[in-house]
Amino acid sequence: METRFLAISDWLRNDLGLDVSRIVPASADASFRRYFRILAQDKTHIVMDAPPDKEDCAPFIRIAEALRSMGLNVPCIEHKNLDAGFLLLSDLGEDSYLSALNQSSADRLYCDAIDALLRMQEAGQRSALTLPVYDRSLLMQEMELFRDWLLGQHLGLTLTASENSMLGSVFTLLADNARSQTQLWVHRDYHSRNLMLCADNNPGVLDFQDAVLGPISYDLVSLLRDCYIEWPAEQQQKWLDYYCRRAEERGLLSVSRRQQFRRHFDLMGVQRHLKAAGIFARLYRRDGKDGYLADIPRTLGYICTLCGDYSELKDLIALLEQRVLPLLRKH
Repeated sequence: METRFLAISDWLRNDLGLDVSRIVPASADASFRRYFRILAQDKTHIVMDAPPDKEDCAPFIRIAEALRSMGLNVPCIEHKNLDAGFLLLSDLGEDSYLSALNQSSADRLYCDAIDALLRMQEAGQRSALTLPVYDRSLLMQEMELFRDWLLGQHLGLTLTASENSMLGSVFTLLADNARSQTQLWVHRDYHSRNLMLCADNNPGVLDFQDAVLGPISYDLVSLLRDCYIEWPAEQQQKWLDYYCRRAEERGLLSVSRRQQFRRHFDLMGVQRHLKAAGIFARLYRRDGKDGYLADIPRTLGYICTLCGDYSELKDLIALLEQRVLPLLRKH
């Protein structure tokens, strides 16, 4: 049995005095963190295992406390051992949005998720917690993952000088778009795998430790143009309209700027999907995690749907359709 699992068992039983009758894997994410579900005294809890040489629990704790004060349903931190990198959390259940979404449930669940997002965006403006800024440097670094890890490392594509120049111009356009928007609290991974179906105060919200101060459209595009599940364009538009109406009521968005917000939203999606495709390739090539490869065509497909709307993207979309997606089908 591996060392950290034994250390978790020892911490729970000997340091916390819990009568643990079961420890099973709950999930793993794209980082070095792992999660275990335990049963102790007829109640379930979650243990976060975050090796301190690779992960820092402090942002998770700070942001969890801030989000809870805003009324969001996030795990309670019941016990912590920062030296070892262990947190004992309340359990938000086993039903993710991804497992619960279907045609009959989607409208209610997405409206709940949008309402929770708006609550965070509005309350975040008054929060005393200072978040890192989602600055131009970070936005550009993220998009370079697409060029380096998906095109280069995974597909072995050699780009021409004009293709490299085109990517640089598109990256600049997308970074400018992100930085020109209203800057609010951004969860950064607000999608169906990190939202939990809860009977009270739905949804439960997970994986928020990388929150930043960034573009207002970022979390909405993560939610509505999810890398793991896709909905018809008319349903996406319905939920986008719902968000805009609610945001206008809260003063987060001006009625006169709704059309501009749609451009912000669309281009923000391109930035996020380029980043995500690069991360999915890196998870496979560097970390040996192949579970995300099947999500890359869907992720890049969102960009291709914009082909008739933004002339600035036509060369990027041509690269995706003519060179990238055909190669992905062979991998």
